[in-house]
Amino acid sequence: MSAESKPTILIVGAGLGGVMLGALLEKADVPYIIVERATTVKPLGSALAVGPSMVPVFEQMGIDKEYIALGKRVRYSMFIKENQEKLLALDYSPMDEFTGYTGFIVARPLFYDLLLKQIPAHKLHFGKRVDIITEDKNKVKVRTTTGEVYEGDILVGADGAYSSVRKGLYERLKQEGKLPESDQEDLPFKSTCLVGQTENLDLELYPQLKDPHYPFYTTIGNDKQFIYSLFPTTESTIAWMVVEQLDTYTSRSAEEERATNNAENAEWGSNAAQSMMDKTRGFPIHFGNGKQTLADMYEKTPKDLISKVSLEEKIFETWSDGRTVLMGDACHKLNPAGGQGAFTAMQDAMTLANLIYAMPSNSPTEIEKVFSEYRAERYPAAVEAFNASQTLSMLTGKNFGSKVALFVAQNLPNFLWRQFVKKMVVSKSTMGFLKEMESRGTVAAVESKSSVKARGVYRQRQASLAV
Repeated sequence: MSAESKPTILIVGAGLGGVMLGALLEKADVPYIIVERATTVKPLGSALAVGPSMVPVFEQMGIDKEYIALGKRVRYSMFIKENQEKLLALDYSPMDEFTGYTGFIVARPLFYDLLLKQIPAHKLHFGKRVDIITEDKNKVKVRTTTGEVYEGDILVGADGAYSSVRKGLYERLKQEGKLPESDQEDLPFKSTCLVGQTENLDLELYPQLKDPHYPFYTTIGNDKQFIYSLFPTTESTIAWMVVEQLDTYTSRSAEEERATNNAENAEWGSNAAQSMMDKTRGFPIHFGNGKQTLADMYEKTPKDLISKVSLEEKIFETWSDGRTVLMGDACHKLNPAGGQGAFTAMQDAMTLANLIYAMPSNSPTEIEKVFSEYRAERYPAAVEAFNASQTLSMLTGKNFGSKVALFVAQNLPNFLWRQFVKKMVVSKSTMGFLKEMESRGTVAAVESKSSVKARGVYRQRQASLAV
């Protein structure tokens, strides 16, 4: 593709997925801009697990050393009761053997900042809320509420579970009678959570932070309504997440209606985070000298960095139309139990970047082909991640099925667990337009079609330049 025919990519949303896509397009020398409705990005969030299959991509991008310095190696995930009785230990160390790389727990804000550094400042526009999206056969245009107009060849909706890009796309498709009924339903959720990260802690008061191999723990509350996880970081902080499991599925619209009709009992609104903290302050934690509770975590976390969110769960059927495509939470929202949400968003970005790079032209036909190939590759992976997250969430549930799932996990033969872990890492995605990485580990990974396609185009272009 000549410089003149390279597509210009408009990315709406500067979350992990959007920033990852921008960083990869930067490496591919594909023009793009990112618009984000927030005026600044607060370092919100807890921690995220980044599996070993991502490390080769970070090597290709030249950020692997910085990433590893931020991360804490993770090999075990522990489930315990409030009295510290161990329920289950999940051993992820076979991943190291199978892939030749190690997985890490990394504080989400630090990881986000690392990706953000890969984006030139002039390509990232904060405080730009999308107002109107228009497209024709030649271009797509985005107008913001502050009056700016951005024009490109492809629009990527990377703006989260309540995506404005998806909303506009679906409204148009619904009017045209092309939107499946399932995509017209509200986003359901059956749990909400608080997230945050403490300030730097005194290592004498929290000696567990000195141990570089200390696992992260998930505590199942005595009544199983609350589950809370604590993640030690390399910064001597603790990232934490407290999940409240609801009795039934609900939606944001249902909660807003309930709040309007019964405000005094509403669990949604500006005081919801404080209300949830008040409920859980006395819950014991395994850090410290055995006397600490969640209250210690709350008190050591800046209040403006504590947030409450709903944990929606849904995979949408419609991922694209015309020049618009969705990625990350905008098209698949996963339960966080499997730690797959951020991972799948970054995988989406990698697939899109590979396919965009390999486009021979930016014609409508080629764009439609790219979107079709993108969904064909990523939809099954999203479904698999969704199911894995659902399975793991069963371990901490309140019903009889959850008790059965926990019993099975506790008595699962090691060879079956290894097969489960192997399935998680057998698929491999790398960037075909960057330096090819040598295979490591004992499992021959199956490389994604988008990676193979981009690498083929890259080699052809390099050969033509050498002539």
